[in-house]
Amino acid sequence: MIFSNNEIFETVQMIESEHLDVRTITMGISLRDCPTGDVSSTCNRIYDKIMRCAGKLVETGNAIAEEYGIPIIHKRIAVTPIALVAEATDAEHYLKFAETLEKAAVNTGVNFIGGFSALVEKGATPGDLRLIRSLPQALSSTERVCGSINLGTTKSGINMDIVAEMGRIIKETAEATADRDGIGCAKLVVFCNAPSDNPFMAGAFHGVGEPDCQINVGISGPGVVKSALEQVKGEPIDVVAETIKRTAFKITRAGQLVASEASRRLGFPFGIVDLSLAPTPVVGDSVAYILEEMGLESVGAPGTTAALALLNDAVKKGGIMASSHVGGLSGAFIPVSEDAGMIKAVECGALSLEKLEAMTCVCSVGLDMIAVPGDTPASTLSGIIADEAAIGMINQKTTAVRIIPVPGKKVGEKVVFGGLLGEAPVMPVNRFSCEGLISRGGRLPAPVHSFKN
Repeated sequence: MIFSNNEIFETVQMIESEHLDVRTITMGISLRDCPTGDVSSTCNRIYDKIMRCAGKLVETGNAIAEEYGIPIIHKRIAVTPIALVAEATDAEHYLKFAETLEKAAVNTGVNFIGGFSALVEKGATPGDLRLIRSLPQALSSTERVCGSINLGTTKSGINMDIVAEMGRIIKETAEATADRDGIGCAKLVVFCNAPSDNPFMAGAFHGVGEPDCQINVGISGPGVVKSALEQVKGEPIDVVAETIKRTAFKITRAGQLVASEASRRLGFPFGIVDLSLAPTPVVGDSVAYILEEMGLESVGAPGTTAALALLNDAVKKGGIMASSHVGGLSGAFIPVSEDAGMIKAVECGALSLEKLEAMTCVCSVGLDMIAVPGDTPASTLSGIIADEAAIGMINQKTTAVRIIPVPGKKVGEKVVFGGLLGEAPVMPVNRFSCEGLISRGGRLPAPVHSFKN
């Protein structure tokens, strides 16, 4: 890959003053060759393979960051959904698998390891159910293990039995980490249409159609986009779109460079660049501030969904021209706790849970890092999951819910998670019950357009 001097100077500017970073290098590792039938030997094989593949991941990422001057914030691992691996063993509970992943994460030095996951969009096997029921203990007794459940797709519909179950599991996970404000739930994502090559946590897993091992990179850069838009104040909206496209191209080129170099040094194939605009709690590194730069008084005002739709589309159009392989989620993230502008909008009353749901129709993911009162019923959490899954299913897009019912906290209070997880104001939820709907169970049918072949 050849870069011009101008591109290099622009990249230096973006890094030094506009918060550009590579959010993560994530190594995807297949564990399909690890099951033996015995829990201990399977876990040993899982640990050995992760160490063999990812033993130099952190060292390599740090070397690339130092040599190229591009900050690489996290190094992560994603593995085959553990439900698929563990089911071949005689395990009745999957905590030992979570402990094995935690040990591998600690000894490789990665920040997080994803893949304590199950794919249950059309039904659940006994192994899937064992994993789901292991989640509260697994996520409360580990620090770096992340879990995800895919319970719907456009092709299959939505598994409402698991929707109901996940409301209860989220409550149990929050209670199991009550001494840490329910932080276990920050490591748990419920998906519809989950991508198999997503490098971002907590939803990363290594899909069954992926190679034995590969390198995926997730980039960031909301501050870069906001800075670019400051140069086109008052210009027509199509100029805004063109500016974002060109900026996304530049951001993605930096990600492509890091991905290619990491692939070469580690000796594993390059998978994808996820060109998402992923914010941080740092002031200035906010998707909300981009939307406000377009002309909103505050994110959440009328016009917010339209502005977000423009942003998401322009990011995709610019990014696909800059990388040979774009995948994952790729667009604009709107996590509340991880975005200083979103936090401010919630605190001033401009942004509600209902408006966030509307925004998820056009963003990359869904309701992400939302703190709600600890006494929120499990059925209400399930209803929120069902609504998001329906948006994803009908619109043929990925949607997700990462929600934290914070034990002991009420609306208006604040919870502080620290690091990239940031802090979140506790948001109100609709007080009317959906228990009758959720308790029906069954499978919500796929839409008509899912039958294309």
